[in-house]
Order: sequence, then C-alpha cells, then structure tokens
Amino acid sequence: MSIPPPFSHQSKTTDFILNNERVLITSDPGTGKTRSVIDAFVQQTKEKPGRLLVLAPLSILQPSWGDDIEKFAPDLTYSVALSKNRTKEFLKNTDICITNHDAVKWITKNMHVLEGFTHLCIDEFTAFKNKDSQRSKAMLKVAKHFDNRIAMSGTPNSNGILDIWHPTLIVDDGQRLGHRFYSFRQNVCTAHFNGFGQEWVEKDSAREIVAAAIKDINIRFELESCLDMPEQTTTERTVELPPAVLKAYRDFAEDSVLYTKQGTVNAVHAGARTKKLLQMCTGAVYDEDGEVVKVHDQRYDLVMSLVEEREHSLVAFNWTHERDCLTAKANKLGISYGVIDGATPVKKRKEIVDRMQAGQLQVVFAHPQSAGHGLTLTRATTVIWASPTYNAEYYQQFNRRIYRAGQKKRTEIIHIQALNTGEPGVYEKLEGKLTKMEDLLTTLTKLNSLRRAA
Repeated sequence: MSIPPPFSHQSKTTDFILNNERVLITSDPGTGKTRSVIDAFVQQTKEKPGRLLVLAPLSILQPSWGDDIEKFAPDLTYSVALSKNRTKEFLKNTDICITNHDAVKWITKNMHVLEGFTHLCIDEFTAFKNKDSQRSKAMLKVAKHFDNRIAMSGTPNSNGILDIWHPTLIVDDGQRLGHRFYSFRQNVCTAHFNGFGQEWVEKDSAREIVAAAIKDINIRFELESCLDMPEQTTTERTVELPPAVLKAYRDFAEDSVLYTKQGTVNAVHAGARTKKLLQMCTGAVYDEDGEVVKVHDQRYDLVMSLVEEREHSLVAFNWTHERDCLTAKANKLGISYGVIDGATPVKKRKEIVDRMQAGQLQVVFAHPQSAGHGLTLTRATTVIWASPTYNAEYYQQFNRRIYRAGQKKRTEIIHIQALNTGEPGVYEKLEGKLTKMEDLLTTLTKLNSLRRAA
C-alpha cells in the first residue's frame, strides 16, 4: 500500500516534536495533527523502542487514530482500550494504545499498566482544563510517568485564557505558566464585581503574556495558510414563532412559568429560565422529570428544505426533541440520513461517516459534543445549526468537520434563529468568545512564524 506524503506543515510539526520532549500543538482543526504525531513516533522508536499512549475523545479512538495509524504507519500495531477491555488491551504490548479521556482515573488505580510506555499524547486537551475535576487531577499523576508529552487542541481557550493553564501544567510541570492557578489568574486577569459576584476579566495583555511564555513548546499552523481551502461563508436564516408561542415565550421570560396542555413548567433560577427559553424556540421544553413538553415544530421545515436543496449536509442539534423531529421529517421526505449522538455505538458511527463520505447519505444529524472532534465529513458542504450553542469549542470543532484537508468545494455555515427571541444574542455571544480565542491563536501563529524565520 502506498503511503501518501505528508503536507509541508505536517512535516514541520513532526520535526518540532522530534526536537522537543514537551509539546503543545494548537494548529487549527483539520490540519492533520494526528499524522504528525504518528510520523514522529515512528522516527523516535527506530533507534529506541517505546510505546505511545493516546488519550482522546471516545468518539474518535478508531475513526481518527486507528484509521490514521493504518493509513500512515501500517507497520505499527495498536490497540483500542475501552472500559470493557481496558486491562487486556493495555497489556497487549502494541506499539500504540488508544483510550478515552476518562480512562485516566482507572489508570491511576492500575499504574502497572503503564509499564513500557514512553510517549504520551493527549488529543483535545481542553478535556483537562478544569484543574479541580477528578479527571484533570488523575491526568496530572499519569503525565508524570512520561518524559515525552504532547497535548493537542485547535480550540485551546474557547471559554477564556484561563482554560490553557492546567493543560500546560500537565505538559511542562508548571515551568511556563506557573505551578499555582491563582497566581496565573492574577497575572492575566483582573477581578470585577458584576452585581452578582466577582468575575475575572482578561487583561488586554493576557494573550501576549501566555503566548510568550509557551512559545518554545508550542507549534501552530492556520488551516488557510497551509492548505488551499475553498471559500467558506456564514449566513443567518430566520424563523418566526407562531403568535401564541411567542406570547408564551414572553410570558415565560417574565414570570418563569409556562402553562401548556400537558402541564406546568417552572424555571427555578435565571440560568434554568434561559435554557428553557432556548428550548421553547426549538419547539419544546423539558419539565422537572425530563419529559418533553412539545410546543411547535415549524423551524424544522426550514432546516429540511435547506437539506433538500443540497447534495450533502451536516445538521447540528442540541436537544433530543430536535433529533426526533428532524429524523421524522427526513423519513417522511425519503431523505437518506445518519444520526450521531451519545447513544451511537462506535461501529455505527464509523459506518455513518464512511457512508457520508461515499455519498450514500444526504445528511447527517449530529450532536456537536458527539461529532465535534476528529471526524472527517468533507463530502458535506454545508453545516446547518438547527439551534445555537453557547459552547465555542463545540461550535468551532463541529464546523471543521467539513472545512478541513480534503474539502474541494465552497462550504457554508447556516445559523437558524427565531426572530424576537434570545437566539440571535446567543450567536453574538458565541462570536465574542471566538474572537477572544482567535486573538490568542493569532498571537501564537505570529510568534511561531518569527521563530521559524530565525
């Protein structure tokens, strides 16, 4: 089997890994970071045998890592360690063992399974941004077993500059951003009181401080600068809530109580009210028992008309009732589709991706958390957001399923939003988060370019 040559930026990333024991890779989603890590490991173990442990989102263990190993390094052996077979797969003595992020808690109780492992790669390191989570604390313990550490994410600070502190600590033991989170926060943020409590606001100099501190272990490439990508556009499509629903929406926003034929729905605090208002826009709300109280389904006629007009699309849904409504309408219209969410088995997920790439599916309906990392769906040229998300990482990663290496056609992102509701504001807040994230990434890119030029 002929192995395709790496892109220039992939080779440069591989060289960077070979020259540095500790590495942060913040290249854009879709630039092929996995290939660079695999190629580096092949070269590193030519003279000195070792094993690579990969920790990645559950959804991409086989579709991204397993498939790339088979494609780019077929001589390597690998195992995929899931909860049902972890000990067996770890002890197989394969060159690479791939497991999911939550496995770190199990590893800390079974440290003997790390015998023989020499290299660590954390894919999508934002899973460990919360310094206080059990998973993050376990990751810190596991990382100390390795001299060679790599952590990767194309969305390293989707919720703010503080996100990057703990992943960097895992990689460099606190050498660059410090050992103490509160000292780091004091350095890059200012405390403000917003009327409800204290919040930490990034200083204007925050991204320069962080970028300068980690520049020697960080490598980053922008997708557009290293690949000839076709144009991508973003547009909004609006829907109007039925008058009765809009009145109920406004009453609920004011009183936090919704009366329906199926019963009464209450919001106990402002956060719950905001969530339920967004649910109302999408056609239903969930009561205290998690049961769906249906309100309307008009917006999905628009979504499906957009799907019908296009050869292949990827549709993001945030709620179960959205998925059910979309699939029901697809069945009625005779549209071929697949569904990827938390209930989709790994084998089924791969089958759906393969069928989309083969042109057998017109649309894939997917939850952003379940299909936001590692999957390549470049047969699709449109991403349709059936409803908005506040999560900048999910948003950016999900859109990059179609906008990545291998995409040859013009692509588009379509936001569906209800008029006279809070949905347009969600997209605006999302844009603000993306701007802050891009500011840091742009600074990192500039520093990387200066280093390579030198």
